[in-house]
Formats: sequence, structure tokens, C-alpha cells
Amino acid sequence: MLAAVNLKETVSAAEWQARCDLAALYRLIAHYRMTDLIDTHISIRVPDEPNHFLINRYGVMFEHMKASDLVKIDHDGQVVAAYDQGKNVNVAGFVIHSAIHHARPDIHCVIHTHTADGMAVSAQAHGLLPLTQHALKFYQCLSYHQYEGIALSLDERERLVQDLGNTKAMILRNHGLLAAGNSVADAFYTIYFLERACQAQIKATSSGSELVYPDAAVCEFTAQQFQAEETPQYLQMVWDAAVSLIAHQQSDYCS
Repeated sequence: MLAAVNLKETVSAAEWQARCDLAALYRLIAHYRMTDLIDTHISIRVPDEPNHFLINRYGVMFEHMKASDLVKIDHDGQVVAAYDQGKNVNVAGFVIHSAIHHARPDIHCVIHTHTADGMAVSAQAHGLLPLTQHALKFYQCLSYHQYEGIALSLDERERLVQDLGNTKAMILRNHGLLAAGNSVADAFYTIYFLERACQAQIKATSSGSELVYPDAAVCEFTAQQFQAEETPQYLQMVWDAAVSLIAHQQSDYCS
């Protein structure tokens, strides 16, 4: 396996930047406590290589992830570069992420989590409720996928893609959350809001108090407001602010 300094000199500048961005994203997911030991996964499409994407080396904790830990694989789950040989990949991660990257060329980054609140909402028959402003971001633009067991079967990929449709956020029933975006910033913003919406829902529904719901017109209007606000410039500003939280780690994760 090549040392990090040699890897940076071996790959393109675009791939190295993608590796640094993805390593930073793994660490931010850890920062916001959305990890599950060595499980769950995040992927990013390799710039200028539409059939290849980067995913974590299985066994590395998210808070320790480095650019050189990431693995470039194809849609068949094969490691495609000599410099990544010897790095293991989570099979379930490959199944879920390869399905979406292959079917949705507009998707650049995919995040999958197993948080306690995300799993709790995934087990509730009504799914995500329009209880909070955070939840209204996903009003009528959130999909669901029925649980089929641990995602090890390639046959499940087609059903995952069908259920995702043209949305960028999905609740995997009895499992967890999934967020996708056309950039790292977009995907991070989406998983952050989806996770916060689930956290609020579990607290509200467990309180025993009567719940108040906005009317349908307000829900729809708020969802449209979110869509108008989420410009590439705004999402980049959110991402830059989040990355500043781990700026002191940059020399480590970008290595």
C-alpha cells in the first residue's frame, strides 16, 4: 500500500481533493455522533470517472478517517486502482451505494447512517411526521424502502433505486437513514436536517403531549422555501462552516 505522500502524487488533483472532502465528511459525521462503530458508510463519485466511486476502508473508525484510507471501486465492487489494493470494503456499503451511483448520475455523494433516532423513526409506521420546520424540508420529497435483511444481495439494488425515485433522502425501514446530494455539501446538509428531524420527532412523540401539526398548505409552502434557499452557494457556506469545526484535523484527515 502506498504511503499517503506517494498516493497524493499518484492520483489526480481532483481525486485527491475528493478524498480529502470525503475524509472530512466522515469526521464530521463522527463529530455530530451519527456513527455506528465501523459500520455505515459514505461514498463520493470520483471526478471525471463516472463509473468509479470512493468509499471507506472497512474497519477504520470515522473519526480517524484519512484520504489515503478511502478505496476506489467500480459498480461491481471491484477495487480498481493498484494503490488501493489490500483495503477491505463493507459489502453492504457496496450494494447500497453502487445502486444509487449507477442509477443516478446526478448524485455525487451518498450518506447512510444508523443513528438511534433515525432507526426509531424507520420503525414507526407513519414514518417522518410533519412536526417541525426541519421535517418540512422533506415534505412530499422523502422516500421509503422496506427492510429485506442486511443489504448483501445484489438483487436489492434495483428495489433501492426504484424506491428512491427522484428524491435525495430515504428512510430505510427498520434500518436507518440515507441522504444523497449532487455535492458533498448537499449530502451533508440533507443528512443533518433528516437526523435532526428524527431527533425532534422521537422527543415529541415520547412526551405524551398532544401534538400540533401545521396545515398542508403551510407544509407545502415551507418545503418550497427550503428548495429556494438551497442554492449551491448557500450549501457551500454551510459546508465551509461545518468543516471549520475540524480545521485543526486537516493535516491528518487530508493525508
